[in-house]
Amino acid sequence: MAGTAPRTWFITGANRGLGAAMARAALAAGDNVVACGRRLAEVEAAFAGAGNALKPFALDVTEQDQIESAVAGALAAFGRIDVLVNNAGYGLLGFFENMTDQQIRHQFEVNVFGAMAVTRAILPHMRQQRSGHVFAISSIGGLRSSGGGSVYCSSKFAVEGWMEGLQQELLPLGIHAILIEPGYFRTDFFDESSAVYDQLDVADYADAAREGREFRQGMNHQQVGDPDRLGQLMVRLVEMDEPPVRIAAGTDSTTWAEEKARASVDELLKWRALSVSTDGEDGISLV
Repeated sequence: MAGTAPRTWFITGANRGLGAAMARAALAAGDNVVACGRRLAEVEAAFAGAGNALKPFALDVTEQDQIESAVAGALAAFGRIDVLVNNAGYGLLGFFENMTDQQIRHQFEVNVFGAMAVTRAILPHMRQQRSGHVFAISSIGGLRSSGGGSVYCSSKFAVEGWMEGLQQELLPLGIHAILIEPGYFRTDFFDESSAVYDQLDVADYADAAREGREFRQGMNHQQVGDPDRLGQLMVRLVEMDEPPVRIAAGTDSTTWAEEKARASVDELLKWRALSVSTDGEDGISLV
């Protein structure tokens, strides 16, 4: 970044995992970082010795007063916010009928409405600057849902739809909205300190639930995805003049995205005649 002012990154869920890796990559690029997490002590411990280029803040994305305080603190410390990374979130794992209504609603409060609330607080400053990047850390589960993850994936589907439209709203203002779709990365995602599991026990799902637990236990902390390499990818995206609207992260995510795209096209072609049979004889068509 020789000859240019450092950017300021505002990263939620920065105390560990992907968020911490993104913060390290931004610092290594010479940028400033506002690192946010629900437990301030964990954020401070994760970046002890980072110096004045990093400011830690306590931030629960479901608490509006904490959002406003963190944004105000970021602006007071660095004067601007150039990159927002909506990384805070967690996986509610298990079968839909085994989940309580409270569990499902909280999944959306954090993964969807929390990201929206933080973005709403920061966008006025980016609009004033006529520049910025808004990232949402989605998942391959935002493109392809799976049994045992239907609610988590549905929250990521919601994020995908919101961000895809937001990109069209913001690009004329010089602001990029970008979706990151990670596959399986070596983080604490499956740990009980991060993930939340279904609470009820419908017998019909018992065998599949056991298989899901065995899969997660065998995969946990053995995933091929490297968080530090994802952080480096984020820096590269910020430096692009025309970054993509969405990008898969990892061979698994890329392969599954390709498979989903092919399957979607095949299904559309198979049923096209039936699909278009609903058109009336007259009226305005958008295509």
